[in-house]
Amino acid sequence: MSKQEVKEDGYKDLYVSPDKIYPRQVNGLFAKLRIFTVFLLLGCFYVSPWLLWNDQQAVLFDLPARQFRYFGVTFWPQDFIYLTLLLIIAAVGLFLFTTIAGRLWCGYACPQTVWTETFLWLEELVEGNRNKRIKLDKSPWNLNKITRKSTKHFLWISYALFTGYTFVGYFSPIRELGQGIIELTLGPWEWFWVLFYSLATYGNAGWLREQVCLHMCPYARFQSSMFDKDTLIISYDQQRGESRGKRKKQSDYKLQGLGDCIDCNQCVHVCPTGIDIRDGLQYECIACAACIDVCDNVMDKMGYDKGLIKYTTEVEEKSQGKEKTKFFRPRTVYYISIFLAVVSAFIYLLSNRIPLDINVLRDRNNLYSENFSGEIENTYTLKILNMSQQTENYRLTVNGFEQMQLIGDSEFEIASGEVLTLPVRLKIPGSLLSKRSSEIEFIIQATGERQYTASSVAKFLGPNIK
Repeated sequence: MSKQEVKEDGYKDLYVSPDKIYPRQVNGLFAKLRIFTVFLLLGCFYVSPWLLWNDQQAVLFDLPARQFRYFGVTFWPQDFIYLTLLLIIAAVGLFLFTTIAGRLWCGYACPQTVWTETFLWLEELVEGNRNKRIKLDKSPWNLNKITRKSTKHFLWISYALFTGYTFVGYFSPIRELGQGIIELTLGPWEWFWVLFYSLATYGNAGWLREQVCLHMCPYARFQSSMFDKDTLIISYDQQRGESRGKRKKQSDYKLQGLGDCIDCNQCVHVCPTGIDIRDGLQYECIACAACIDVCDNVMDKMGYDKGLIKYTTEVEEKSQGKEKTKFFRPRTVYYISIFLAVVSAFIYLLSNRIPLDINVLRDRNNLYSENFSGEIENTYTLKILNMSQQTENYRLTVNGFEQMQLIGDSEFEIASGEVLTLPVRLKIPGSLLSKRSSEIEFIIQATGERQYTASSVAKFLGPNIK
């Protein structure tokens, strides 16, 4: 511990700061998979805001304009149903994924894991491998230590600032944002969020690291409710590995009462949260499989079989492989059914989405009027929103009565993202009205290359029919 538990005056510290963890890099199948995942996710994050679609930023959460652009599709507040379905898909997908594969999300795809891995690479680039980093931290301050520490934090801060800039670039056009940073013309909120997210990245990935997983992330606390005996976990084979002990490579260790574990502690040295997987399944384990890679490497060098530490399930572990893991079980079938149902609903609604919204408002001050010819007239105000990414031409028609007369513009043009306020009047011969209130339908049809329609039902009011 970095602080004494008992002070000289006999009092105990209520808080003892944890020792710093120096995870060692490891080579292996899962390490390569983790590196691939890190590059893939970071590549998507840093590249996406720079992509263009129809000369516009392809991915942009334009909060002032209240729209979200995603590769040619514009979502508006009226499309809240799609966000709701996406959140449900993410939640059910998390439950399903965790029930089947355990904490693979934490070990490979969690932003905290991804950015921490990147910061560790930068640290190793400047300060060297695990042993060199430990030695450097224990050494007194000198020119070499100051230079290496300063260089490391310079790289961390630069990378964090670029991350903060990219993050805000999803909400403010990234090219204009970059120009504003260079010219120092950004608004106060843009400066705030760039610096805030940069500081969060620098603090979480550079300083807090595993502390976020151990003490701040709620996922580790409630994940056990999604686990069952067929959930994938990382486990140490105690029956094969115990008793632990040092030995020479060619020695007959079984005569000495030893298992396959040579007690090298490499599984502890590579663990990003600093746990010993040999103590059993622990909530601190993020299932990154670094211990599997390093243990397999040690087993290779010793000439033993691999798999002393491996991905397995409780049912296979307890039965020593005699029982097989069941993929289809009541919990997974339930999650898969809900997941497929919600995904199907999302795809159906999205494929049938019409980028046009119409809202009809009646004139409440004058329910209706009647002229000398016996015609009944109602007045309406139409609010028409063009939800596409280009200017469109539209045609207005009304259904309900054969001899209905539309007074007002029936053909018009609306720019992308604009709302047209269109006042119209409808006239109907009074003899056609059989009741005081009748339904009519306003239909807006796009007349451009992509033809689609949107409609809204309204009431046409007249005098009491005796």
